[in-house]
Amino acid sequence: MEPDDQSRSARKRRQIVAAATEVFLRHGYRGTSMDEIAALAQVSKQTVYKHFADKEQLFTHIVLGTTGQVDQMVQMVAGALTETTDLDQDLRVLARRFLVTLMRPELLQLRRLVLAEADRFPEVGTAWYEHGFERVLTTLATCFGQLANRGLLCNLGDPLLAANHFVGMLLWIPVNRVMFCGRDELYSQAELERLADAAVTAFLAAHAPKS
Repeated sequence: MEPDDQSRSARKRRQIVAAATEVFLRHGYRGTSMDEIAALAQVSKQTVYKHFADKEQLFTHIVLGTTGQVDQMVQMVAGALTETTDLDQDLRVLARRFLVTLMRPELLQLRRLVLAEADRFPEVGTAWYEHGFERVLTTLATCFGQLANRGLLCNLGDPLLAANHFVGMLLWIPVNRVMFCGRDELYSQAELERLADAAVTAFLAAHAPKS
């Protein structure tokens, strides 16, 4: 394949992925057709099938393709806590950024889509969790263990369980509300920051060394 052909093929693939993402998020897996994806991507249905064998393969590609965004979140966690000298402040900054990132509308839509199709594609949901959210929890647990070794946290027991507790306090209220109530219930940044601060306060009340 000539360079121009490769470039044209790559551009069409990006168009297909962008169109499919929009349609899947709007209509779900069952409500999406390859005809609609082709029309939105402005390519023929034959071109769609040239890049993706079927709708399932395209759906899997789109869902798992988002796990790359987790690298930024992992770096955000590690960067905020690895060398901290003011845990209260840095944990609040991390919690706010973490919650604002995870509450972005496109991520909430994707989460809802993955949950809706978990029975149909359990391997996709498992891979999305393991390569995404679970990596963030593991990184956070490692950081918590290091902070405990430095004497900045105590009563941790199991750092991974502590990481789950911390993230659970962050996400329980806003994510559950939005999952059930839809996009009309999105929180403002100020509301998310208030929830993040409350989670940090509760976590440090349990795990900060008593002066």
